Amino acid sequence: MLFPLSFSEMVQHHGFLKEKGMLEHRLIYGYYPEIVIKQDEEKSLLRLLADSYLYKDLLMLDQINKPVLLSKILNALALQTGSEVSYNELAQTVGADKETVEKYIDLLEKAYVVFRLPALNRNVRNEIKKGKKIYFYDCGIRNAIINNFNPVQSRTDTGALWENFIIAERMKFLRYNNIDVKQYFWRTTQQQEIDLVEEHEGGVLKAFEFKWGKSGKARFSQTFTDNYPNTETAVISPGNMEEFLMK
Repeated sequence: MLFPLSFSEMVQHHGFLKEKGMLEHRLIYGYYPEIVIKQDEEKSLLRLLADSYLYKDLLMLDQINKPVLLSKILNALALQTGSEVSYNELAQTVGADKETVEKYIDLLEKAYVVFRLPALNRNVRNEIKKGKKIYFYDCGIRNAIINNFNPVQSRTDTGALWENFIIAERMKFLRYNNIDVKQYFWRTTQQQEIDLVEEHEGGVLKAFEFKWGKSGKARFSQTFTDNYPNTETAVISPGNMEEFLMK
């Protein structure tokens, strides 16, 4: 099974400036090796990958016996990128029971198609207790599923794409460098939210907001900073992404 390449690997291959110049292209077409090599055939190759990689391999597993349902689940997840996912709501959307949906998502995660980001819950009042977000390991696959290869300037989901990209790349960086970090998102019932919270060795917390816009400004919830007073905070935009993905 092929895994996507990473931002840091491509920087090592042809340099930081060239790879950063490819950022908008990566948000749309991703990092699978075939896509990186054959840049004139991205759309057709991604559609093939989305079919053969996501379905053929998984359908060989005995637990997957409804390919149409798998397709519906993937499409629903792709449309909810960056949003909290409810198994109950997802089950209603795709016309299946909650247990089946959860089983299929578990298999998709084991196949490195998607990954789950749990909610940080330290019993602070009004924190979401059992929330989860689900991201794709590769933005190109995600875009192929919903058949949207429009450039970032003409999309309504660019912020969600950037969030998916940067969190997935951060996860790759941490794993490739054997850095043991627990990752969460944070949200309250009043919809106060932080995109990513990391718990490092010794219980050190770091909180990140991701902004695609050039201003790259964000305000961290006072509820969060009051309850987690020693947390380091940073806003990550394309302008400073190397600090997040290479150090």
